[in-house]
Parts: sequence; C-alpha cells; structure tokens
Amino acid sequence: MMGALLLEHARRAGVRRFVSVGTICSYPKFTPVPFREEELWNGYPEETNAPYGLAKKMLLVQSQAYRQEYGYDAVNVLLVNLYGPGDNFDPETSHVIPALIRKCVEAADTKADVLEVWGTGQATREFLYVEDAAEAIKELSEKIAGLCGFKGSLDWDPTKPDGQPRRSLDVSRAKKLLGWTAKTPFDEGLKRTIAWYRSRDPRAAEPTPRGAGHRSR
Repeated sequence: MMGALLLEHARRAGVRRFVSVGTICSYPKFTPVPFREEELWNGYPEETNAPYGLAKKMLLVQSQAYRQEYGYDAVNVLLVNLYGPGDNFDPETSHVIPALIRKCVEAADTKADVLEVWGTGQATREFLYVEDAAEAIKELSEKIAGLCGFKGSLDWDPTKPDGQPRRSLDVSRAKKLLGWTAKTPFDEGLKRTIAWYRSRDPRAAEPTPRGAGHRSR
C-alpha cells in the first residue's frame, strides 16, 4: 500500500521515472535455476516469504498499469539477498549473512566448541554486496566461520526452515539493457562486512573468556 501511494504521488509530482525495488521472494517456490523473468507468474512463492513476495509483486502489476493508463515511466527491479556494512545484525530479525556473522563472531570470541546453524545446509542463495556472487548456504556458513576465526563445529538444526530451496538469477537482461555486472568478490565483501560489524560491536571487539555464555541464534 505504501509503495502504491508513493507511485501515485510521484506521478502527480511529475517525477520522470519511478523505480520500485522488488524481491526475489516474489518468484515461485520451485522456480528453475537460474531464475528468469518469464517464470515470475508460474507458481506460488515459498510459504514463509509469500506475503512479502506477493506484496512486492503487486507493485510490478501497478507499474504496468501506470504505464498503460498514464504512459508513466514506472519500472521494477528484482534484487537478490543484500548484505554489507550497515546491515541489520539483530539476532531476532537479521537475514542469513549478518545472522551468521554475529553467531560466528560471538562463538569465535567465546571459543565455543559448537555453533548452531538453522536448516539443513542444502538450500542455495545468491548474494549482492552492492554487487555479488552465488554460494551454497552450507559453504557460506563454513566460509563465514573461518573468516570470523571460529574453530569449532557447525551443528545443523533441520527443525529450522531452509526457506526457498534454490535461488539464483539470470541477470542477462541487466547486462544487456543496463550494462550492469557485479564487481565485488564474495570473500572481499564478507571480510568488509565482518570488519564493519567487529568495529561497531564492543562484544565482538573484545574476546570473552572461555566458558562464558554466548548467544546461539
């Protein structure tokens, strides 16, 4: 509703182009990889993401309607999982990369032996650090743990959700129409994000003695 209201007021105010940011959560749960725009309407989104994904998809419909009715230049872009400095590291609401960074930093600093990770580790995601690359979640967890200095083992909890099984975008249209390609290597993006988190969290900057409690989220 907020997006549709903003679109209408942008049109009234004479804004030349309106770009709404969609989400990969709008795609059907079992979309063939890599995701192509033609697959967007071929099924229902993954259940835990569906309300968000469908709301974002409606802005795409609204943009198409405004182009037809008013000739208004309204466009919609679909982004993969974003991460980087300034991300949300809250244990209750953070997404996969900041959540794993927080858990790995805290586990490394407390010298924990085991770190709990949600899901089965079989799902895949594509990440964008102002631009970025695709990695499997299991590999991502191991990579972040290593970069954070965590030496223990990962304990996968299959009772927690994986979310959408597979995610990877076909970005050929972005390359062709916008001349855009991602540039930041994944390891470099993760190192910058971990460094940013450590520099701003006093608990991450000062290791806790072994045996002290630590968060497992």
